[in-house]
Amino acid sequence: MKRLFAFTHWCLILCCLAACRQRASQPDYSGWPAYAGTNDGNRYSSNDQINTGNVAQLQVAWTYNSHDKDPENHSQNQCNPIMVDGILYGTTPRVKLFALDAATGAVKWTFDPAIMEDTANSDPYAFFKVNRGVMYWQDETGTDKRILYSAGGKTYAINAVSGKPIPGFGKGGYIDLAEDLDRDKDSFNPFIAATTPGIIYKNLFIIGMRVAESADAAPGHIRAFDVITGKRAWIFHTIPHPGEKGYDSWEDKDAWQKFGGANSWAGISLDEARGILYVPTGSIGGDFYGGIRKGANLFGNSLLALDAATGKYIWHYQFVHHDLWDRDLAANPNLVSIRHEGKQIDAVAQITKHGYVFVFDRTNGQPVFPINETAVPASDLPGEAAWPTQPIPTLPEPFARQHFDSTDVSGLTPEKHAALMEQFRKVKYNAMFTPPSKAGVWIFPGFDGGGEWGGAAVDPESGILYINSSELPWSLTMIDMPEKQAAAGASLTTTGRSVYGKYCVSCHGPELKGNGSSYPSLVDIQKKYTATQIQEIISHGKNMMPAFKMEAGEQKALLTFLLHLQEQQPATPATKKDLPKEPGTVDSMRVKKSILDQVPYTMTGYNRFLDKDGYPGIKPPWGSLNAVDLNSGKLLWKVPLGEYKELSAKGMPPTGTENYGGPLVTKGGLVFIAATKDEKIRAFDKVTGKVLWEAPLPAAGYATPATYTVNGRQYVVIACGGGKIGSKSGDSYMAFALPGK
Repeated sequence: MKRLFAFTHWCLILCCLAACRQRASQPDYSGWPAYAGTNDGNRYSSNDQINTGNVAQLQVAWTYNSHDKDPENHSQNQCNPIMVDGILYGTTPRVKLFALDAATGAVKWTFDPAIMEDTANSDPYAFFKVNRGVMYWQDETGTDKRILYSAGGKTYAINAVSGKPIPGFGKGGYIDLAEDLDRDKDSFNPFIAATTPGIIYKNLFIIGMRVAESADAAPGHIRAFDVITGKRAWIFHTIPHPGEKGYDSWEDKDAWQKFGGANSWAGISLDEARGILYVPTGSIGGDFYGGIRKGANLFGNSLLALDAATGKYIWHYQFVHHDLWDRDLAANPNLVSIRHEGKQIDAVAQITKHGYVFVFDRTNGQPVFPINETAVPASDLPGEAAWPTQPIPTLPEPFARQHFDSTDVSGLTPEKHAALMEQFRKVKYNAMFTPPSKAGVWIFPGFDGGGEWGGAAVDPESGILYINSSELPWSLTMIDMPEKQAAAGASLTTTGRSVYGKYCVSCHGPELKGNGSSYPSLVDIQKKYTATQIQEIISHGKNMMPAFKMEAGEQKALLTFLLHLQEQQPATPATKKDLPKEPGTVDSMRVKKSILDQVPYTMTGYNRFLDKDGYPGIKPPWGSLNAVDLNSGKLLWKVPLGEYKELSAKGMPPTGTENYGGPLVTKGGLVFIAATKDEKIRAFDKVTGKVLWEAPLPAAGYATPATYTVNGRQYVVIACGGGKIGSKSGDSYMAFALPGK
């Protein structure tokens, strides 16, 4: 009997120890210490003080204004702030770093990267880049506390207590992400920026980056750096080098020296207990013609599972083969435990721009639901070799509509419908994965999703995923690339027009008219910028525009074309004096051949399908919030997200709007999300999708909310940066809480 008691006693102890280990391996969902809440990327909070029964009582608790918005340049703020030990850390539209009292919004300190003189001089537009969050690290004693964050192509280590750069880190407080890429810096486009924060694993921070989307893009390798010194600890080559996994899959054995992209710009997730990173990647540059990069293009458009300590390959899955549609994986994956066919599975779920959720066993990469390699159309562009199949999951059910044809064309009046139908008929192809064509193809969901960088929220208790979606068609039409270099004796204006076709036409259009606030018109640009200012923008990028690596002769010709210098008699001193030489002919120009010169086609621009008043040309919903059960794969509900007040006033049901930024789900039964063009934040019932609360914001909240509890009071905080899709720019954070707490 004593032996039986002793055996039972030890079994209980072992079970308790196992349970403790299991609990220790689970993320702590009570705070908001990392981008997306926790390293599993789930945007979930166990705080339930705010719940379905009292959410309607929420009120503004505090507001923080940085006063550094830049309306002229459509500044944004997409930051999902973090909260550690009662301090809220985030960034402003000019990418200043701040620390606030998380309960009151009172400023403790700010750090302006512009004070780093050598950084400011080398990248004058670095501080207008997008930043979506920061990383926090502290040593075992809690005496060394650091914030790591990126402004443009530099990642800084800042003392979390004082707000001062840490001198022993990198180059006196920062590292340059353009270095240590195992490629000659002169061999790729210099544009590199870390928009989304990396992830902390022990004494390492692992980070991806944004690169140019042209054929000369920088390589998007994944790297880990030492938190203390800033030295590179390991690198995973996303375009494999000789002898590495996947190298033999490339038809061009020099691909690793020529091509770029396959970068992770959208965020990384971490299984801390297993020490496994889950890294989503984008496409190989350039986006819409792949004749120079034949094959499936491994590891582009893939989810990589890597050893967090070493960067060693574990498994991968490729979601789009030989991408021709800019179908980057645009959000970090979600790590969740689900129950499927009677088994508990530790899974990783990846949303996509085209409205699918792919679910895998995170230990081995095996699909939880079957995925079919489905035949897709071939390309009709000479030189292109589209991949014959693309993977389509049988489940989960798509969260965005998958089909767009003439029956889906909308129109608020008969006249608008007729005008939209005329636009629709100009684009020939409407089936998903039809390769780009001179006859035109519809991209639906559009280039910006479906799912986008706001990502998905997952309730770990139920296994239900919540994801917002934009449902707007965009058109893609290819044209022959203008002659790369005009014949000898041609004017600089003629050559400049060719240079414009090479670098600029895909965003600003054949007639320089642009397309909305994201792609501004360049007509009469001389009224806004001098030649020197334009040269700086070309060389360093600005806002969402990447840098372009042009030779002096190309820049000279482009400036002559854009500023109409040959037509001016005489040229204005403010522009003419800035040119390398007097305008003349191309006889003396030295234009270096690059990989861009091998691309025979370009596109006519990123064209949303809108009516003359800016409303989407497809039947609503134009934006939606969706709930997907990852256990069964079923779409549980779909509701409109956002509205146009003027249409609602006419009795039209909410249509939803195009949306940017992600959701937050809580144990209190709520899904919080801003993201909409109507400048509101809302709380939805996570079971039914019903709106339970909404509040106006000073500018659109194109960011993901954070929530946390300080001094017994739960707060929900959102960055109100606006700036996208014609919205006004803002520079505030708003915190909401229940009254009297």
